[in-house]
Amino acid sequence: MSYESQQMARYSGIPTFMRVPIISDLSLFDIALIGIPFDGGVTNRAGARHGPREVRNQSTLMRTINQATGIAPFDLTRVGDFGDALPDSPFELTGAHKAIENYYQQVKDAGVIPLSVGGDHSVTLPVLRAMAKDGPVALVHFDAHCDTGDFYLGSKFHHGSPFKVAADEGLIDPKKTIQIGIRGGVTDKDIWKFSYDSGMRVIHIEEFYQMGLERVIEEIKTVVGDSKVYVTFDVDVLDPCFAPGTGTPEVGGITTFEAQQMIRSLSSLNIIGADVVEVAPPFDQSGMTALTGATMMFELLCVCAASFSRRHT
Repeated sequence: MSYESQQMARYSGIPTFMRVPIISDLSLFDIALIGIPFDGGVTNRAGARHGPREVRNQSTLMRTINQATGIAPFDLTRVGDFGDALPDSPFELTGAHKAIENYYQQVKDAGVIPLSVGGDHSVTLPVLRAMAKDGPVALVHFDAHCDTGDFYLGSKFHHGSPFKVAADEGLIDPKKTIQIGIRGGVTDKDIWKFSYDSGMRVIHIEEFYQMGLERVIEEIKTVVGDSKVYVTFDVDVLDPCFAPGTGTPEVGGITTFEAQQMIRSLSSLNIIGADVVEVAPPFDQSGMTALTGATMMFELLCVCAASFSRRHT
């Protein structure tokens, strides 16, 4: 399928993700770019519901070849925009999650890799419910928070708990899960106890810099191995100077270049899906956070395309 972005000015046309074609038939595509404009799981600042639209807008700045890795994702795979996974009601989390799961079941059934933009981090749970129906998958999780908390204000389902629920439901294998960039203050010193007790590999920001980037990359590959893996990238893993537009910013994070380097190292993994979440444009009028989100999405697209191409050639 031809990718005709070079034939149209960036500021014109329908602003799909990275100016790719709109998907009307999933069987004609290998990778589906999808928005999930839902932030009903936030515990503090809402706004990530606007993430997909603004990331689509900023993603028109993306090009066709990754200069650092040489990967040309649109040459390796057929990529399209599958629109938004819209819940019937944005005001009821359980029903919204079920609608999102049903949307992704179509993608799973078609054998297509989903690459999504949220939305708050609670949306990764229904995506995993669709994509990991065949058994638990490994997880590479970039975030300032482990998101393995328990009940919050009486609710089990929120953006601080998706990976505890995912592990409890057998969607992810805790011993093949790695969480990178964890930091910030807490209200309970045992808030992430589930991560440790279940066997997840947790790399706090202090250990990240003690280890160095290359050792962290080696650790990712060691933990995941050759398992099917889902990659989830919360923009609050980045220092707020790079991504201020997010619901729960934490100072002292990684740089955008460090994030790019880690994502680029994942092309040898068996990736079944990925997402970028927690881009909240109302908190960043400059648009820089959405541009950063679009850039990380492109980096993820490159490794998803390389992974898919390797498995199908």
